[in-house]
Amino acid sequence: MNKIIMLGTGHGGVTDLYNTCFLLINGNKHLLVDTGGGIEIIKRLRLKGYNLSDIHDVFISHCHTDHLFGLIWILKKLSIMYQNGYTGDFNIYCNKEVANAIKELATLVIQTSFIEALKPHIRIHILENNEKVNIAGFDIHFFDLYSSDKTIYGFDTTLDNGKKLVFLGDIPCNATLYNKIKHSDYVMLEAYCLDSENYKFKAYEKGKYTVKSVCQEMNNLDIKNLILYHTEDTHVNKKELYTKEGKMYFVNNIIVPNDMEEIDL
Repeated sequence: MNKIIMLGTGHGGVTDLYNTCFLLINGNKHLLVDTGGGIEIIKRLRLKGYNLSDIHDVFISHCHTDHLFGLIWILKKLSIMYQNGYTGDFNIYCNKEVANAIKELATLVIQTSFIEALKPHIRIHILENNEKVNIAGFDIHFFDLYSSDKTIYGFDTTLDNGKKLVFLGDIPCNATLYNKIKHSDYVMLEAYCLDSENYKFKAYEKGKYTVKSVCQEMNNLDIKNLILYHTEDTHVNKKELYTKEGKMYFVNNIIVPNDMEEIDL
């Protein structure tokens, strides 16, 4: 059975939520998608029953702090495990820009002895646009999201039940990708804020989706299930509010997960 565990659902500036990252589960195998911005990632994995020794594959979509910096804490913790006899390998899948950022950042902020302990075990796999890789039992197709800022990769994969899951990062979907994602069973996309609160959060000015705009766009593409994340964090009843606004513009199923929520696929 496949499922998603949303370890965090917030955007880069949240304090009451954790930054957006999740586990994609395939039986007893799992792919960690992004890592958030801090050491909280390790606590959240533990709270869901996972130790770092259980995690062998991570995909980093792009090198913004709220997606990458949690990885540095993971590497630091792993380096201690390796020095104490742990032997499991750790695979990092990312684009070239992210790979360069990881190498430079790790060199700057992780002790030399820890770096030496990591070297035999860390595998950085630099992904090309439209590359297909089998990870954790998933055949995953990675592709460029054509961001105007940092290089951001998304992916799609076919689940055990034959349904298609698409992850589109935290930027509005480039129109050149519409044919790739239309009619998909699950699409994961950001909803920075309620459209009714754009006056406060300035989503459009920042090049972000509101709940209204993402729902309108995905409704036109006949998406069956829309998973919304990378949100602001001022509402304790976010799920209710975002779903209510989204239903005005999207006819199929809207999923607005809370931090640590599990989604059966």
